[in-house]
Amino acid sequence: MKYLVLLYDGMADYPVPALDGKTPMEVAKKPIFDRLASKGEVGMVRTVAEGLKPGSDVANLSVMGYDPAKYYTGRSPLEAVSIGVKMAEDDIAMRCNVVTLSDEENYDDKTMVDYSAGDITSEDAAELIKTVQEHFGGGEFDFYSGVSYRHCLIHHGGTTELGNMTPPHDISGRVVGEYISKHPNAQKLTAMMRESYSFLKDHPVNLRRISEGKRPGNSIWLWGEGTSPKLDNFESLHGVKGSVISAVDLLKGIGISAGMDVPEVEGATGYIDTNFEGKAQASVEEFRKGKDFVYVHFEAPDECGHRNEPFNKVRSIELIDELVLPVVLDYLDNCGDDYKIMILPDHPTPIVTMTHAGDPVPYMIYHKNGEIDSGVSSINENSAQATGNFVAVGHNLIRKFFGEI
Repeated sequence: MKYLVLLYDGMADYPVPALDGKTPMEVAKKPIFDRLASKGEVGMVRTVAEGLKPGSDVANLSVMGYDPAKYYTGRSPLEAVSIGVKMAEDDIAMRCNVVTLSDEENYDDKTMVDYSAGDITSEDAAELIKTVQEHFGGGEFDFYSGVSYRHCLIHHGGTTELGNMTPPHDISGRVVGEYISKHPNAQKLTAMMRESYSFLKDHPVNLRRISEGKRPGNSIWLWGEGTSPKLDNFESLHGVKGSVISAVDLLKGIGISAGMDVPEVEGATGYIDTNFEGKAQASVEEFRKGKDFVYVHFEAPDECGHRNEPFNKVRSIELIDELVLPVVLDYLDNCGDDYKIMILPDHPTPIVTMTHAGDPVPYMIYHKNGEIDSGVSSINENSAQATGNFVAVGHNLIRKFFGEI
């Protein structure tokens, strides 16, 4: 048996005025996804337990079968694993975004213009993080460059008791002052954020980017604190050899921490311009290498939700249907083995709020040799809820997928 999970990050949504009150799932032309749903199990699943923040970290751990209440130690430690940072027992990892802030004189009066600094390239960002390390690193703090706007700070001997270190994608277009932690333990961190603007705003990389009509990465923004992750081995838990395919360090870190392979896909960006075909081919190659389970993560719907891009969000769903599903189904239908496919988002990223929500999300499980009539002709938030199928404990969904319950 082969098992394939396609995780459409942030795909679920609320009605969108620009889409005539429909959701992107309702508007998207996705005939293959809908056909699989019509012959499989369709329902809703709560991937984010009550009381937990609806981050991709918590939600993807849940979808992969790890109870976040037991295993979650913070987002950035998982990203640190992905970029090869070794954490000591008393280290705290934090996400370090390179962001674009407006140019008011007082830092707290600035607006979060862009949490991704205009999708800054990894090469440009690495130069900025190198400068940040030169200013602040080498003692209590060390900064490590990652992918695009996503980087890592290791606070040696730090603490996770920091108050509210707000994710920057939660405050797009807002004045930042009220979202900066006032907790005494966070003062060194917030001081670095404020000081970074003073030397990054005129950094040669940013002056060039401005001359090219691009947004500058004129500040760092720290959040997502946590301790070293400790996940049980995925194969030991479920008896299948697995791989995770993603452009995002968070998902790669989960895969590595769980003992799974994490192949690199050239041109995988985490946005709508990602290499969809490359991800499809990579998933096929992992099966050919003997993997039983492949988890393919697509960040594009989530990014489009954060950026208030409803039509791009619709298109990202359609592109997976056009460029990924035909490739993987052609392989699975001809590989000689039975197979199952599960498709779902990790959480909603509603266009109207531009940030994550904790509502239950639609899921679909298709079994090649166990087709059923789901009663659903097109899968979306409403049709999935109408089935009455509901998985209340998100980390049990993978067990349902594997037939363990």
